[in-house]
Amino acid sequence: MPSPDATADSAAERPGRPGEEAVVARTLSVLVLLGSGLTAGVLFAVALSVMPALQAMPADRYVYTHKLIGRHWDPTMPAIVLGSTALALVLAFLAPDRTTRVLYAVAAVLLLGVSGVSHLCNVPINRRVKGLDPGAVPADWQDPRRLWRNWNLLRTALAFTALAVLGSATVLA
Repeated sequence: MPSPDATADSAAERPGRPGEEAVVARTLSVLVLLGSGLTAGVLFAVALSVMPALQAMPADRYVYTHKLIGRHWDPTMPAIVLGSTALALVLAFLAPDRTTRVLYAVAAVLLLGVSGVSHLCNVPINRRVKGLDPGAVPADWQDPRRLWRNWNLLRTALAFTALAVLGSATVLA
């Protein structure tokens, strides 16, 4: 006959039991850390190396290069950022205590900030640049690189803050 402890342990491992919820929460925690870490890392790489290179180029080369770089960015990064935001919200509901719930919720808001800055600030600039012909940049063209860089630095800071908050929440959970 199994001991009462063995029965309790096996009951906790059955579907719908607290043990399963903990495994789900841990898995989601790993995924949200990967997504937010990837977001922060990509934005940091853009700020550290890509943007300085773009700023050093003449306007025609900048427009041409901007179009090349942005080709695969649009479908990928928004999905990662919004997916991480959704995971942080799910984890806020699964969190074992109030502090951890608040941390996951704050991280979700920070990631929404990354998405908001991207969609409201960087993407409109990207669209304007993509609409230019690299061989015929108007003489009165308003160079958007400095403004774009500033918005990118803001979303990079938001992404790193979200990553730090998510790390704290994961440690506490």
